[in-house]
Amino acid sequence: MSQPDPKSQPTANPGTGGGAPRGIDPRSPRFGAGITAVLLLIDLFLALVGAATAASALLLVIALLFAWGAFAGVRRHPYGVLYRRLVRPRLSPPTELEDPAPPTFAQAVGLVVTALGLLLALVGVPFAVPVAAGLAFVAAFLNSVFGYCIGCQLYLLLVRARLIRRGAAA
Repeated sequence: MSQPDPKSQPTANPGTGGGAPRGIDPRSPRFGAGITAVLLLIDLFLALVGAATAASALLLVIALLFAWGAFAGVRRHPYGVLYRRLVRPRLSPPTELEDPAPPTFAQAVGLVVTALGLLLALVGVPFAVPVAAGLAFVAAFLNSVFGYCIGCQLYLLLVRARLIRRGAAA
C-alpha cells in the first residue's frame, strides 16, 4: 500500500470549482487488484492445463487493462469507474485519500511484467505466460488481500532515490 499523500486530504480541489476531492479512495486500487488477481489466476490455470492460446489471449487483455491504468490513470481505469459507481456508494467515505501516482505507477509495472511474458511467449520461451501471470498474480493478491502494493512501494523507493519525480506517474 502506498503512503497517503498529506496534500490529498478530502479538501476541495481549487481547479475544479471547489467541490471535487483530491486523491483517490485507497480501497479502489485494492478492489481492482482483486479482479485482476482472479483474472490472473484463471490465466495461470489455462496456461498450466495446456490452453496456451487462451492463456496468451487473456494475458493480452490483462496487459491492455494495465496499459489503460498506466496511461489514462487509475481514476479512468474500468475497475476504478466500476468501484466509484457500484461499490463506493455502499461504503462509508474513506478516512483519507491516497495519491494516485503510486497505483498508476504500479499499473505500469504490471504492464511491463505481462507484456514481457507475452513477448517472450511470442519468441518461443516456454512457460513465459504462466511465469508472468504468476508474478503478476502474487503482486495483485498482496495488494488485494493485504493492502501491500509492490508497484507502489517501488514507486516510493524510486522517488526517494530521486530517480523519478513525485507525481510523475499520475
